[in-house]
This record gives sequence, structure tokens and C-alpha cells, in this order.
Amino acid sequence: MKDAESTIGNLIDKQNVSFISSVDEEGFPNTKAMLTPVKRNGIKEIFWHTNAGSMRIKQFTNNAKACVYFCDKRFFRGIMLVGNMEIVKDKTIMQELWKDDYNIYYKDGVFGGDYTVIKFTATKGRYYSNFKSEDIVIE
Repeated sequence: MKDAESTIGNLIDKQNVSFISSVDEEGFPNTKAMLTPVKRNGIKEIFWHTNAGSMRIKQFTNNAKACVYFCDKRFFRGIMLVGNMEIVKDKTIMQELWKDDYNIYYKDGVFGGDYTVIKFTATKGRYYSNFKSEDIVIE
């Protein structure tokens, strides 16, 4: 795809909802709607925040394989990215991504124990637009 990083990055940035999938202990995919990512570095690295005790954190701890999906329903196009999810332990990154608005989700603040940052690193993807799909290699 010509200019994939820009096209896909714009699609990601314009969505209010994203979907992340983890693998459960029986090997089945589990998908969850999430708010928009809090940060991205191109289309290779994407960050979200979530609760430390969530089912998703347990699943990513046991199996880092992940899939994320962003869908632009207005133009019926989307991007599926496949890669690995990690739980970020770096306090500098956690602080950098923290917003005071998050206090409604995490009462004890950035280092209170419940606020957790997850980082997805994409290895490949599949983009759908104009009634056709195209594989994307991410380096």
C-alpha cells in the first residue's frame, strides 16, 4: 500500500473505539472494545491504559499474542494489526501517558496499582478499503 503509515495512522487517530483481542487459557480469542489509544509510534507501537486486575492483563501475561482492529464505519474500511502486547512496567512511560482525567478510573492515581499501560507492537496487518483487502508488512 502506498503511504500505508499515514493512511492507517489517520484511520486509527479518527476512531473513538478500538478493539483488542487476547488469547485465553484454552487458546480461544477474546475481543474487547477499548477507548482510543493514548499514544502511538507510527503503526508499529500503540499504547492503551486499563485496570491492573482485568482479565485482559492476565491473558496477555500468559500469552502476549494479540490482535487489534480499528474500523471506520462511515467509509467501511479498517485495519487489523497482529503482534504482541506487553504490560508496561516503566514508570516514566506510565507517568508520561497519565492524564488527570484518569482519576475517574484509577482512584489511587498513576502509581496506585490499578492504572496499567499496555503496549502493542505490530508485526503485520491487513487493510480493508474499497471492497478489497491488502496485507501490510510492518518493520
